[in-house]
Amino acid sequence: MSLQDNAAQYPTTEHQQEPVGGFIIDGQGREVPITEEMIKQACDALEEGRQRPSQQA
Repeated sequence: MSLQDNAAQYPTTEHQQEPVGGFIIDGQGREVPITEEMIKQACDALEEGRQRPSQQA
């Protein structure tokens, strides 16, 4: 998965969160500030992925 794919998962909304530091580059080459919500969603996705294999074993 590329940074462009990740940016598509986190569309901007009318209620913008305060950036926490750093940017990703979207598919159109625009800088998108990384928000706390983006980090939380990424951590949740990682946690889900980490738990799946142990549940199948």
